[in-house]
Amino acid sequence: MSDLDVQIPTAFDPFAEANAEDSGAGKKDYVHVRIQQRNGRKSLTTVQGLKKDFSYSKILKDLKKEFCCNGTVVQDPELGQVIQLQGDQRKNVSTFLVQAGIVKKEHIKIHGF
Repeated sequence: MSDLDVQIPTAFDPFAEANAEDSGAGKKDYVHVRIQQRNGRKSLTTVQGLKKDFSYSKILKDLKKEFCCNGTVVQDPELGQVIQLQGDQRKNVSTFLVQAGIVKKEHIKIHGF
């Protein structure tokens, strides 16, 4: 056994690159449009992940006027500012954000049912 070169594996972390701060892997900033079921047929549409540069109140004002629904901006400790709209407005919100030039179509993720 002394003439065999046995290599002992060292501690190798396969996810070290993904955990690096300067790594660009998975760094796409998506805007998530979700639906939350309330009671019965009632539902909420939430929009999160918009850039901090935008005025959330102005976007909300335009969304409310465009879709004839009520809404609010909620401050979440984990997610930051989240726009909430009454009803199922997922497709409407995504087309509005693309047409207004706020987000590109490939950066929108629509979740729900």
